[in-house]
Amino acid sequence: MGRTTLARAIIDTCLEMTRLGLNQGTAGNVSVRHQGGMLITPSGIAYELLTEQHIVFVDGQGHGETDKIPSSEWRFHQAVYHARPDANAVVHNHAVNCTGVSILNRPIPAIHYMIAAAGGNDIPCAPYATFGSQALSGHVAAAIQHRKAILLQHHGLIAAEANLAKALWLAHEVEVLAALYLKLLPIVDPVPVLPDDEILRVVEKFKTYGLRVDH
Repeated sequence: MGRTTLARAIIDTCLEMTRLGLNQGTAGNVSVRHQGGMLITPSGIAYELLTEQHIVFVDGQGHGETDKIPSSEWRFHQAVYHARPDANAVVHNHAVNCTGVSILNRPIPAIHYMIAAAGGNDIPCAPYATFGSQALSGHVAAAIQHRKAILLQHHGLIAAEANLAKALWLAHEVEVLAALYLKLLPIVDPVPVLPDDEILRVVEKFKTYGLRVDH
């Protein structure tokens, strides 16, 4: 797929993320793997103003285009691609419920079988570090090795998948799980969870089930 087509898909994903209520302003960022590096949203431009020319290429060594400024979070996008060879797209946002759980510094446990969509029995929460920092990228790399989605303490959510449509779908599913978790916590803590063996069964079932989109 060509650069212009991928850039348009990134912009459309950003706009859909806002439409779904998963992000506010310019807080989130989106990328796709491309030619040994990645294409990523620029820093500080409102989604509705983005054009394909604004999308920034960052190579595998972290060098961006000289006339453009990539998202301040480009480092952790790069860290995800290094940690997960199966990921071709990364969506990051400050969805309200995911961010709420991240402030509690808790993982989202297996309160519903859809937790398995992220590859395991929870959505882990990576430790806090300043946004855009190498320290945060290190935390992200460690946390996402065994999951497709993670929380960032006092920050938000990262979802990584085979393509943009799947990454956005996963981000939305995790936000729903986070909302359920926050609704249940005032009633019972710890919240009842499904057993690990059941989640493993669902993880296996998800390998042949789900969103079948190639872009």
